[in-house]
Amino acid sequence: MSVTKIADLIDAEVMADAISGKIASSIVVTPFAKIDTSLQASNAGDTITVPQFSYIGDAEDVAEGVACGTVALTATTTTAKVKKAMKAVTITDEAVLSGYGDPVGQANMQLTRSIAAKVDADCMAALQTAQLEYDGSAKAISYSGIVEAVDVFREEFNSNKVIFINPAQVVALRKDSEFLAADKLAESVRVTGAIGKICNCEVVVSKKVPLNEEGTCYVCPIVKLNEDSETEDESPALTIYMKRNVNVETERDTLARSTTISVDEIYTAALSNSSKVVLATFKK
Repeated sequence: MSVTKIADLIDAEVMADAISGKIASSIVVTPFAKIDTSLQASNAGDTITVPQFSYIGDAEDVAEGVACGTVALTATTTTAKVKKAMKAVTITDEAVLSGYGDPVGQANMQLTRSIAAKVDADCMAALQTAQLEYDGSAKAISYSGIVEAVDVFREEFNSNKVIFINPAQVVALRKDSEFLAADKLAESVRVTGAIGKICNCEVVVSKKVPLNEEGTCYVCPIVKLNEDSETEDESPALTIYMKRNVNVETERDTLARSTTISVDEIYTAALSNSSKVVLATFKK
């Protein structure tokens, strides 16, 4: 007689693949971020140094026979501490074998959402350390305010960007005559989950967009997107350093006839190019 074994239904390796594959698509804040896996081959400590190089300046005219002057390549640095994000659930044998509500599938989904939400929160926190700022606190979010915020970049050419807004700001933005909803755009949006565009910024809604310390304004990051991630040497705005990818383990409690499923990811998120982020403050 064939006997259903819990170990056959809860396979850590299969769950790890499933959760790892779903986390990327579940993350709201980080589709534009660079994923750096170089730490996985290193035994270095849990603190890394992130360099941010300064521009050396435009080239200069040099007369024939005259030696070209040199400038120093300078950089500022910031540190980021690698940490472990972890969550666990316990499922009884009765729940697994009853087949009611697919508890194993629900555990997969909930653990995925939990890790993705934590990575999102850390990435938003990293963006909030940017130095470029726009004070639009006198008014609610609008096209004119976003135009002024984008101008803080002082661009020569208008590049593609993404602006993160709080769900409480969606109605005001949708009512703006300059807002272009995603379903009405001739071209598709580049960032997963974008609801539309305004001032050449794709609009992404995230509950992680915080209020300022006074609780009166939302602090919305506007991030310049890399035009070509394969050929562009310039550092992206945000980098996620992965020490270890998603790891799933199970532990059996034979007396309680239950299985605990735990998932962790060891990483850190850091602002790697502060010149690509403007923090725009808009009235609540």
